Amino acid sequence: MNRSLLRAAQPDARRAAPGLVFGSLSALSAVALLAASAYLITRAAEQPPILYLSLAVVGVRAFALTRAVFRYLERLSSHDAAFRQLAVVRTELYRRLVRVAPAGLGRTDRGDLLARVVGDVDALQDLPLRVVQPLVVSGLTSVVAVVGVALVSPQAAVVLAGALVLAFGVGCVAADRLARRSEHVLAEKRGALSAAVVDLVQNLDVLVAFEAVDRQLGRVAGLDDDLRRASSRRALTGGVVAAVLSALSGAAALATIPVVAPDAAAGGLTGPAVALVVLVPLAVFEVVGAVPTAVLAWRRVRASGDRVESAVPAVVPAGVVDDEAVGGSAADGAEMTRTLVGASRTPVSALRLRGLSATWPGAAGPALRGVDLDVAVGDRVVVEGPSGAGKTTLASVLARFVEHTGRYEVGGVDTATLAPAAVRAAVGLIEQTPYLFDESLRQNLLFARDTATDDDLLAVLDRVGLGDWAAGRGGLDAPLGERGVLVSGGQAQRISLARALLRGFPVLILDEPTAGLDPETARRLVLDVLTTARDDGSTVVVISHVEVPAELVTRRVRVESGRLRDVEVALDEAADSDD
Repeated sequence: MNRSLLRAAQPDARRAAPGLVFGSLSALSAVALLAASAYLITRAAEQPPILYLSLAVVGVRAFALTRAVFRYLERLSSHDAAFRQLAVVRTELYRRLVRVAPAGLGRTDRGDLLARVVGDVDALQDLPLRVVQPLVVSGLTSVVAVVGVALVSPQAAVVLAGALVLAFGVGCVAADRLARRSEHVLAEKRGALSAAVVDLVQNLDVLVAFEAVDRQLGRVAGLDDDLRRASSRRALTGGVVAAVLSALSGAAALATIPVVAPDAAAGGLTGPAVALVVLVPLAVFEVVGAVPTAVLAWRRVRASGDRVESAVPAVVPAGVVDDEAVGGSAADGAEMTRTLVGASRTPVSALRLRGLSATWPGAAGPALRGVDLDVAVGDRVVVEGPSGAGKTTLASVLARFVEHTGRYEVGGVDTATLAPAAVRAAVGLIEQTPYLFDESLRQNLLFARDTATDDDLLAVLDRVGLGDWAAGRGGLDAPLGERGVLVSGGQAQRISLARALLRGFPVLILDEPTAGLDPETARRLVLDVLTTARDDGSTVVVISHVEVPAELVTRRVRVESGRLRDVEVALDEAADSDD
């Protein structure tokens, strides 16, 4: 289902109707209140018997009450509809994120992405509240007011209609032209400021160590000043447009006087009627004054919607696996897992690649070209190669994050016939920097299998070499901090491995698990991972620069310029070339 977030942000007619109705009744009550007040004051100046004023007195009281009551009901119903629809927008956004993450998010900065999925998405609620609602209410109120004035004085109605058309045209055009650039600039500056603040907070320890905090604070202050100036320019825009409308309001009232004066002099219009048609434009323009604001809000909503769409598009980018693609079901993953766990090494390949090519999303050319690879059940394969050779692309293809051409089988089944979730139920990926939640150790493990008991969790921690560490930290209730700030890189990798073991993946892909670790820690981590996998009977593909003990490896392959070869073959060819 591909639909624009802007369309998703507008409630359907059934849900939006109460707010529009109550808003229109509140606006009409405001116009009627001023008209009744004008009539009452001028009629009372003629000192008629009180009986002639009773209806006007009741009307003033009634319109004053209904204006407030309908305003309250309009606020209640319209905001309820907008907030409920905002939940729909967020659900749609997260559905898109699931479809494209991680490979489809491109190079969007984390702080900027946060600003888009929080601030810009929240701004979409302005579509029903500050765009559609004011425009509909203003239009309906203007039509009813013109008709009402026409019943008293057709000439005054013509003046009012002309002033309203001019106000709509001038207000909309002026607001649109003045805000066309400012809203996009504001959205970009908000994103830049958010990115700088997130960068400052997350890297505060490094900035302190290198005495760079003041420089980063200066950068944040500069971005804040830019945002403030842009906001001031937008506020000035709104003020100029509001001033123009106020001037048109007064001009409409003044223009009505000479138009109705002949009728009043001839006795066709009474004094109270003249006051009514002269003062009604003031009340109508108070309602119409929301139109330029609605245009400004529309530009703001459009800018926010464009930023969200650019970061999380409705259409899955080329090269990214669509998680909602047709093919198989998630239940196929459980069946494939059982097949791999119970298979002997000879008849079934855990992974089988034939003529596989893949391009990282957004890259100019393919990262992998014609790759052939067979990994038997229980194998422990090490993938080597220089940076940029295509190793991470290979890991993402195996986990079905990046699309490929050629054939890729898991447990003898072509992954093209399976849902991506089914493949990931059998093939688990441990990334270079595993994500740890700002929760306890227990919650970070239960994320993999929520039915596990504390004994299960302690047992798997022992298997990955973290039993004593966990006990020293206070057990399973030990906090890990935001993004695992309270644990080291090696401990984070072991926790990620523990989650994978809890999940029970028969095939594990480890993408540079030793990145950022010192050589000794990296060597021990790889040794423990492969030893645990060997004892567990899992199939493991390790992408690593660290030397792995030969007794723990069944095969070594090397990726160079997007092509894959066995290390032994590559060494033989190198020796022949030297000869």
